[in-house]
Amino acid sequence: MPNKVHEGKNIKRFREMLGMKQDALAFELGDDWNQKKVSLLEGKETVEPEILEQVAKVLKVTPEAIKNFSEEAAINFVNNFNDSSVNNGPLNNYHCTFNPLDKVIELYERLLTSEREKNDLAGKQTKK
Repeated sequence: MPNKVHEGKNIKRFREMLGMKQDALAFELGDDWNQKKVSLLEGKETVEPEILEQVAKVLKVTPEAIKNFSEEAAINFVNNFNDSSVNNGPLNNYHCTFNPLDKVIELYERLLTSEREKNDLAGKQTKK
């Protein structure tokens, strides 16, 4: 017998992955919602399609993601990815060859130079 997906628990999992509280989800769902109603929703094994669609939109996932999410499948996917892609693949040999902070400073200096040039040009235009 296949494992039955508990849609309410999956809503809770996605909400928690986003760091969202039940109150925040209720607020995003609209005036008809409150924390208690979200809690009851997360206790349902199956959720009405129109509500599932609305919740999925707020959580920025598809309704199918909520319907089909399985922790075991996610863990297996991550384990398989780690085993085959990272440990044996080209990502394992990647080493950053520059300091990202240096790039940010370089960008800031270029923006500052550009702003100074614009101010100089504006000053010349106002003198004319």
